[in-house]
Amino acid sequence: MTENHKFQLGTIGALSLSVVSSVSIVICNKALISTLGFTFATTLTSWHLLVTFCSLHVALWMNLFEHKPFDATAVMGFGILNGISIGLLNLSLGFNSVGFYQMTKLAIIPCTVLLETLFFRKKFSRNIQLSLAILLLGVGIATVTDLQLNLLGSILSLLAVITTCVAQIMTNTIQKKFKVSSTQLLYQSCPYQSITLFIVGPFLDGLLTNLNVFAFKYTPQVLVRLESFLTNSTLLMLLIVSLWKLCCSSSLFCPA
Repeated sequence: MTENHKFQLGTIGALSLSVVSSVSIVICNKALISTLGFTFATTLTSWHLLVTFCSLHVALWMNLFEHKPFDATAVMGFGILNGISIGLLNLSLGFNSVGFYQMTKLAIIPCTVLLETLFFRKKFSRNIQLSLAILLLGVGIATVTDLQLNLLGSILSLLAVITTCVAQIMTNTIQKKFKVSSTQLLYQSCPYQSITLFIVGPFLDGLLTNLNVFAFKYTPQVLVRLESFLTNSTLLMLLIVSLWKLCCSSSLFCPA
């Protein structure tokens, strides 16, 4: 098998497993929230990030990627900002309609481009600019016609968009500055993201649901579903990292 074929197989496999893992996690989340009444989304996300870190630690032990320490302050700030971003997105969903929440997520793309243009003088092609203009037009129409629009929800959505945009720009900046891969960055930032959400999660979930995650009745059915969710997350993360290594073994674009 040629190096080019290995690269293509690794890329296709990693992307496919990424889609499968995302869909699987959504299905498990839906079952926990809708069927079993476990409505603590932010707290659940903190557990997922903790499992992600443990999975990456196992992958590191298996030599699937190389640990590359760098500026601890940058990692901590990046991790905490990502945790805050996730919390704000969950709050946005809680105080807005599903449609407006989806528009909020779509608005992240053009806002990121705008920030990069203003602060980093980055240039984008006319095709990209036209695509973003159409996207913004659609977001604007959907926002104006949303009858459930409210001030608090709009402010939370704006904060969610800003923090998410800054986090995405930081991801690109940190990877280029310290020459680290996305996996290496995720491994080091996951603990800070998890801790941030674990601290604010019960408060946010209580605010949105009027329920206490620590007072929830953890029946055998809930525990089995949680165990399945965490186990599947671990296995899928290891598979994705394995294929990522195969992909990068012949790629010049993945930093060591």
